[in-house]
Amino acid sequence: MKPIPAASEPDYQALADAIKGWGRELGFQQVGISDIALGEHPRRLDEWLEQGFHAGMDFLADTQKRTRPEALIPGTRRVISVRMDYWPADTRAPEILRDPTRAYISRYALGRDYHKTIRKRLQKLADRISEAVGEFGYRAFVDSAPVMEKPFAEQAGLGWMGKHTVIINRQAGSYFFLGELFTDLPLPVDAPVSAHCGSCTACLDICPTGAFVGPYQLDSRKCISWLTIEFEGVIPEELRRPMGNRVFGCDDCQLVCPWNRYAKISQEADFRPRAGMVDTSLLEMFLWSEAQYLRATEGMALRRARYPVFLRNLAVGLGNAPFEAAIVAALAVRLPEADEVLAEHIRWALAEQQRKAGHPA
Repeated sequence: MKPIPAASEPDYQALADAIKGWGRELGFQQVGISDIALGEHPRRLDEWLEQGFHAGMDFLADTQKRTRPEALIPGTRRVISVRMDYWPADTRAPEILRDPTRAYISRYALGRDYHKTIRKRLQKLADRISEAVGEFGYRAFVDSAPVMEKPFAEQAGLGWMGKHTVIINRQAGSYFFLGELFTDLPLPVDAPVSAHCGSCTACLDICPTGAFVGPYQLDSRKCISWLTIEFEGVIPEELRRPMGNRVFGCDDCQLVCPWNRYAKISQEADFRPRAGMVDTSLLEMFLWSEAQYLRATEGMALRRARYPVFLRNLAVGLGNAPFEAAIVAALAVRLPEADEVLAEHIRWALAEQQRKAGHPA
């Protein structure tokens, strides 16, 4: 890609074209540019928050900055959105979900934490722009501030908002991460793409806990991703059996999406599954000490779930697993030293195991 000659007033169309080329060279599968106006999205966000669907994630309620990029970063005129595929080659997702003895970890979290990988690439992209036009205003974001990344990605032409509230790309499905550069450069914007979900409701119908109250409406309080990652309290009992063996996140609504037949295998070394994470048994992980857990998850997004929370999730999975004496023994050993939240889930798991064995709880 040829550099853009420095000038007092750059050719912004040429610069936009160059930015997209530099982005591809840095490993982004697509780069798009949007205005900062968000149309109907702020109103929809307010309605979603009013219904309590954010499940106490109060950081989502910072609507003054979230819906007004210029309030978050003064001087912002455009948003450069990027996407990077993460789908690993060896996932065996359906196979593991059908095996109740194995721990299912959302496929995006099997490798290194994506935040640092994408942020570093965004910084390199900003450096390339600076080399071309001189000093300019920008800030990089990767799920790290009150930014409406999906609406910006949609407006930048990276895809459309699926009924499961995930961005879908016609040529690449939905298994990709998003990142943004807020900038003061008046770049030409890209056109949004049309939506192609049609009458399909597969993603809504497959949700194990019924978290979708309708198309584009997710009640986070029932979402397994929220329950296993963000929430650290007592999981409602009626949601435990539907969780199955999902111990960190959930991919069901994406796994069933017809557009993911076009998903591309990620070539990023950072996103390759770490050894022992794809199909390790629930029992083996439950037996990890905290030191083992920290060592096994170093540098991973999986670390977002603290050790006691991860044990809580595993306890639910073990309760859903077929009866095994070794499971009962492991749960019983953990119980005396468990905190109140973990102990509640261990007792439930023990009762489930005893029920399956034909014994009273």
